[in-house]
Amino acid sequence: MLARVWSAAIAGIDAIKVGVEVDVSGGLPKIIVVGLPDVAVQESRERVKAALKNADFAFPVRKIVINLTPADLRKEGPCFDLPISVGILAASEQVNPQLLGDYLFYGEVSLDGTLRPVSGVLPIAAAAHKMGIAGLIVPLGNGQEAAVVKDISVYAFENLGQVADFLNQPHKYQPVTVEEQLIAEESLAQFANLKDVKGQVHGRRALEIAAAGGHNLIFVGPPGSGKTMLAQRLPGILPHLSFEEALEVSQIHSVAGLLKDRGRLIKQRPFRSPHHSASGPSLVGGGSYPRPGEISLAHQGILFLDELTEFKRNVLEYLRQPLEDGRVTISRTRQSVVFPAQFTLVASTNPCPCGYFGDPIQNCTCSPRQRENYWAKLSGPLMDRIDLQVAVNRLKPEEMTGQSTGEDSEKVRDRVFAARQIAKNRFIKDSEVSCNAQMRSQHLREFGILDDTSRNLLEAAIRKLGLSARAMDRVLKVSRTIADLAGDRDLQSHHLAEAIQYRTIDRMQ
Repeated sequence: MLARVWSAAIAGIDAIKVGVEVDVSGGLPKIIVVGLPDVAVQESRERVKAALKNADFAFPVRKIVINLTPADLRKEGPCFDLPISVGILAASEQVNPQLLGDYLFYGEVSLDGTLRPVSGVLPIAAAAHKMGIAGLIVPLGNGQEAAVVKDISVYAFENLGQVADFLNQPHKYQPVTVEEQLIAEESLAQFANLKDVKGQVHGRRALEIAAAGGHNLIFVGPPGSGKTMLAQRLPGILPHLSFEEALEVSQIHSVAGLLKDRGRLIKQRPFRSPHHSASGPSLVGGGSYPRPGEISLAHQGILFLDELTEFKRNVLEYLRQPLEDGRVTISRTRQSVVFPAQFTLVASTNPCPCGYFGDPIQNCTCSPRQRENYWAKLSGPLMDRIDLQVAVNRLKPEEMTGQSTGEDSEKVRDRVFAARQIAKNRFIKDSEVSCNAQMRSQHLREFGILDDTSRNLLEAAIRKLGLSARAMDRVLKVSRTIADLAGDRDLQSHHLAEAIQYRTIDRMQ
């Protein structure tokens, strides 16, 4: 007898519908799996056989052919254990096959018939409605995660016996529900507060601009000046993710197996901080079966690269295209996948190898050639893509010992929200643009109009700093954000002058 069960495969963060066809026929007892299965799928033959026997089902002692369609799509992982098991039960007439066409099965099976949770359930649940699937059958540990998606019925079971009972008597079971508070916004109390930062008015202002416009940012200063401390406080002044953004971010973490709280969408923007020894593939993603890297895990959030000049130059060059396009494409022989990578880059570095170039207290011991080689690790095209380049100086003794604190994160966050709302209203007709950093040429022509004074100022800055066309566009985008923070409709010369100040490295080189 032939049975067909629906399952799914993950390509990037997209779900592809997979048919699991099981034919039980006469012949020598044998299990054959075809349709480009990987080793884990091939091994499912033995897992499923033992699981069905230990769960008190009769395993057919006949020839079993399992075909995974489409045949040209690579199938990987243990997630096909459950659909293969159900297919064998249906083909051997041990469960009612009537509901098989309405549900999608996804999960790993233990040798005793217990269902084990797997990664990647959330993007499958999000795509199931488009596939024409009415419901999703998953392990108990994945139930809350899948049920976050509202337009599909999710049933979660502990073992194969419960799945078989559901197929035979579906009226006995109710779909999984998720309490609203599980996906509610979280408190700001978990974030480090800007009021802990003493002094550094210039750095705090740059953080506010970066948060309001989604601009890339680098802090340059001596050791102990507070570069990392400032960067770690950026999440506390960023707006919460919208539901659509939260679902997309959660799907990426689900595929990567990093969704810690199943049934709870990630509502706070990610903050990823890889070590400077990270390789290129770990940063942008890769592997034989492509998996998201740090830049995709930072999607809609922050990628913080501490000690930027300690990263290998070729690794940093991987960032150039994602910073421009907001996505990364990973190509392999059999497939090409696209991962979202719309992140804000925040970096910090010392001004020279010893760290004290330009410091008023401690003399720099580096030669001009050493400083030149140090900065050569950062290419011009990469630096062009960093909107805000900020010098962070050592605190004065009276600032270090003083009791005064800076402005609270909540007050800064209110201004950021207001500026973001202005930008949102500006780009309401363009769904691909959500903040000023994502503006394209046509937006700059419409919203970056300069008067004669501002144009002369910009031309002088281009000549003096040697700004490229890309760097000039970045200056205009930052100017637009500064104007939004001030509540000004038109760009003015003082907005542009402040934006030009944030080209510290252009002036150092």
